[in-house]
Amino acid sequence: MHSLSFSVRFRGCRWLTLAVLLSLPALLLAQKTDSASGGPLKIVHQENVVYGQVHGAGLLADIAYPESKTKLPAIISVHGGRWQGGHKRDASTIKVEQWAGFGFFSMSLDYRLVGCTPAPACYQDFQCAIRYVHAHAAQYNIDTRRIFLMGQSAGGHLVSLAATLGDGPWPRTGGWEKATNEFCAAISVAACYELPTLSWGKIWTPAGEDPDKARALASPVNHVRKDSKPLLVMHSDNDNSVPIENALRMVEALKKAGADFTFHHYPDKGHMGITDEVIEKSLKFIKEKSP
Repeated sequence: MHSLSFSVRFRGCRWLTLAVLLSLPALLLAQKTDSASGGPLKIVHQENVVYGQVHGAGLLADIAYPESKTKLPAIISVHGGRWQGGHKRDASTIKVEQWAGFGFFSMSLDYRLVGCTPAPACYQDFQCAIRYVHAHAAQYNIDTRRIFLMGQSAGGHLVSLAATLGDGPWPRTGGWEKATNEFCAAISVAACYELPTLSWGKIWTPAGEDPDKARALASPVNHVRKDSKPLLVMHSDNDNSVPIENALRMVEALKKAGADFTFHHYPDKGHMGITDEVIEKSLKFIKEKSP
């Protein structure tokens, strides 16, 4: 089933968002305290963890998680930047320590940018990160039934492609090739879904391939099916980087296929980053889609 919701702007909405965050479901916040001692959980934070290797070069991520005897849901965050910029600690990604405080194993990753290695290397690296989480689930005490993906802009494109296409025709690289890349659901913020209709879609140019065919293949809107992974789409009418029409085409495709999705459509939030509003809606979506 899918659902639609629309947000309007009210005076004082910052305080409304804060109030909602402070009343997040107990399911998500219960893990912020140690059930044995009643005190706050210890958060482990590690920077520049090598989640894969390509031609001897390490693929790096920041991770954080609470020490807990309860298995943890996981959130994997991938940054924006048109596949040619951005990094794992910018405003397009989650703050891993914050999400560890919510009770998650949290991961924010860097990937090979197109100025270094042409697409689809960025997507192959992202897929490697998902497999890494599965391969290290016992080490980090992860509940593999509750792995969620989150991306903004170009990162939203990558998580939406994972939700609709999966591995695709590209070989697995980076490591953990035999691990599964299954996940529960994806959260896509201000993303691009149909590359040929986007002014910066031409940046996706794999070497030695027909660029038009490559961009069509890499467009999530072309792979939507009824059994696509549940997808949260968040977009604003005044997004000057990815016009709203791009998101509306994706929503229409999801409706037509009978896919499981939620759409939050805003009038005036621009090219949305990982704001309090996004976090609140994402946590609600995660709660709804958790097995």
